[in-house]
Amino acid sequence: MTSRSGYPIGTPGTPWSAAERARWLARQHRQRSYAEEVEREIVRLGDRFAIEAYGEISHGPHRHQVHALRSRTWRRGLPTALVTGGVHGYETSGVHGALAFLRERAGDYAGRVNLVVAPCVSPWAYEHIQRWNADAEDPNRSFRTATPVPEAAALMALATPLQDLLLHIDLHETTDTDESEFRPAVAARDGKPFEPGSIPDGFYTVGDSANPQLEFQRAVIAAVSPVTHIAPPDDKGEIIGSPVVEHGVILYPFKALGLCAGLSDAPFTTTTEVYPDSPRATPAQCIAAQVAAVCGALDHALASVGRY
Repeated sequence: MTSRSGYPIGTPGTPWSAAERARWLARQHRQRSYAEEVEREIVRLGDRFAIEAYGEISHGPHRHQVHALRSRTWRRGLPTALVTGGVHGYETSGVHGALAFLRERAGDYAGRVNLVVAPCVSPWAYEHIQRWNADAEDPNRSFRTATPVPEAAALMALATPLQDLLLHIDLHETTDTDESEFRPAVAARDGKPFEPGSIPDGFYTVGDSANPQLEFQRAVIAAVSPVTHIAPPDDKGEIIGSPVVEHGVILYPFKALGLCAGLSDAPFTTTTEVYPDSPRATPAQCIAAQVAAVCGALDHALASVGRY
């Protein structure tokens, strides 16, 4: 039966049971290799960064180690910056933007900041090009105390001991499939009507409504602007249903929503959103935009504490 959202799983008005979740999982197919596309790149960076396997994510027969790369020379007294990608595994430039930052730009910050980079938080979703994990749960709504979602739990365990955390930037994409696949699926899963929306054409950031740091958000937008275009507001002055508070900036309540960028109390936090389906952007531009965003965020945060 087709749900109210038009999604082919579920009964209108009724949240999914385990049976519907199993039907959804049976529709998913592995489409790319985490080992070949991500872990191999991580290993290649091992001569420059310390590699830490911070957990194992298991979904049925699928088992993946998740990795973080740290500054090889860790200095007490320096601030720490956390960069995360692939919380939504299908958002490719977040994963490869984090890796490209390590290859191309991280050396510029040596001796100024301790870096921790988790490039692919959700390996199963990366391989299956999915937003959810294999349990039909969204990791980016699951960063809460005692979370049952393994991708979120592992990253929280990695991040909790970090000292002097100055910055956390979480790299994401907004894609056309958000509207064509994910939003109908989540409406069906939760037994709610699907409310169509729109997909913004361009890059934007999501700041924390409890700690907006708008000057910081502006710095990220300014760093990305030479690389790719910034998303304009729609005719309501919004981006994905939220008011635009600065050029290319909207706000969400990070902790209340269980978002990855709200897992700490770092003073500078943001979520990037690249639009890879734009006719005005290439995959290489999307990756470059993520790298520029990380550098813009670091430059502003380090300047704020006098570490230029």
